[in-house]
Formats: sequence, C-alpha cells, structure tokens
Amino acid sequence: MSRNVGRHRTSRRGGAQLLRRPAVLTSAAIATVSMSATAYASTSGTIGASNTDALTRSEQATVPATANSAADTAAKAALMKRAAAARGSVTSRSLARQATLAAAARANQAAAQKSSTAAKKAAAAKKAAAAKKAAAARQAAASKKASTPRSNPAPVISGGNPQAIAASMLSSYGWNSGQMSCLVSLWNKESGWNPSADNASSGAYGIPQSLPGSKMASAGADWRTNPATQIKWGLGYIKGSYGSPCGAWAHSQATNWY
Repeated sequence: MSRNVGRHRTSRRGGAQLLRRPAVLTSAAIATVSMSATAYASTSGTIGASNTDALTRSEQATVPATANSAADTAAKAALMKRAAAARGSVTSRSLARQATLAAAARANQAAAQKSSTAAKKAAAAKKAAAAKKAAAARQAAASKKASTPRSNPAPVISGGNPQAIAASMLSSYGWNSGQMSCLVSLWNKESGWNPSADNASSGAYGIPQSLPGSKMASAGADWRTNPATQIKWGLGYIKGSYGSPCGAWAHSQATNWY
C-alpha cells in the first residue's frame, strides 16, 4: 500500500509547528510578563527611590532647620541664663561692696567719734588738773604769805619804851596801876608790844593790832611809827569797848580776840 509520504511529513511538520506555537507563545508571554514585572519593578523601584530620595531631601532640609532652630533657642536660653547669672553676680558683688563700704564708713565714723570723745575727756581732765594745780598753788602762796611777815621796809620807830609809855597814860583814862598787868598780858598776846607788828592775813597793825591799821590815824598821822600814838588809840578803844584793860583781857581769853 502506497503512502503519500509528502502529506504525512507535511502534516507532521505542521503539527509540530502547531505544538511549538503554544510553547513559544507561553515563553513570550512569560518573557513579556517578566519584562513587564521587571519594568514594573524597575519603574516602581525608580519611583520608590525617587519618592524616597525626595522625602529624604525634604526631611534633610527640615531636620537641620528644626535642629538649628532648637539649638538657637537653647543657645539663646543658655545665653540669657548666663547673662542673668552674670547680672545677678554683678549685683551681688555690687551689693556686697556697698555693704562693705557702708560698714567701713560706719566703723570710721564710730572710731572718729570715739577719738573725739576721748580727746574731749582728756582735755577736760587736763583742764581740771590744771585748775586744781592752780588752786593748790594759790592756796600755798596765801599760806606762805600769811606766815611770812611783809617784806615792806620796817618803819622807823620813835624812841621810848612802849610799856613805860602805856603805864604813864593809865591814870588819864581813870585806871590805877593794877590795870597794867592785864594790859601787858593783852598786848603781849596781840603783838608782843611791837609797834611794826603786821598781820598779813587780817591786815591788823601795831601794838594794839588795830584792824585796819589806818584807824589809828585818828590818834595821829604818825600811827605807823610812833608807839605813843598807837598806845593812845589802843587805850581809847579798850575804854570804849570793855571799860578797862582787865575787861578787855578777860574777853580775849574767852573768845581769843578783843
């Protein structure tokens, strides 16, 4: 039996080709899908990368700005804090210095016042001591003057014995010789019968110790030097005050003066 070889081969080849076409189509489809996927992936990756890059750049632009703003704020806050602390420190030092200066001024004022008070007290004490010394000197001078006879030249006494002169005058005053002993005792006590006897403390003078001595001028101008003038005045004083020499002597003994 004869075969149509040509038809069978052709039919086989045609069937093979038909069988191969789906595979090719499948491979093409797979390749297309792969390419599409690759392209999508590539595109997606590109888009994602682009988006990521864009986001990163935005964040990078924003973050430094934010960081810089926060840093500036912190720096400003720190600067203000340091400035406030510096002002506080300066104020504290200024107040402390002012307090120190005020304390020093008060101390100086107190020291000056204390020194002034001490100086015043010292001056007052010195003045009081000087016054006391001057008073003591005056008192010593007065005591010395009272105990020392006057340095005036002694007057020239007229001649005659004072007691004899007095004895010769008793009768003219109405007294007997018995009064002479009282008169001697009286004027011995007063002056020692010295015509120039001068009591510097009282100013009494002469034999009868007339106080002051100038009273005796009523008996004579020579009362300083003439015993008779002094005796005449003295006997007249005794007669007028005590009645007699013995009366005057009794009073002198009782009171220490006549």
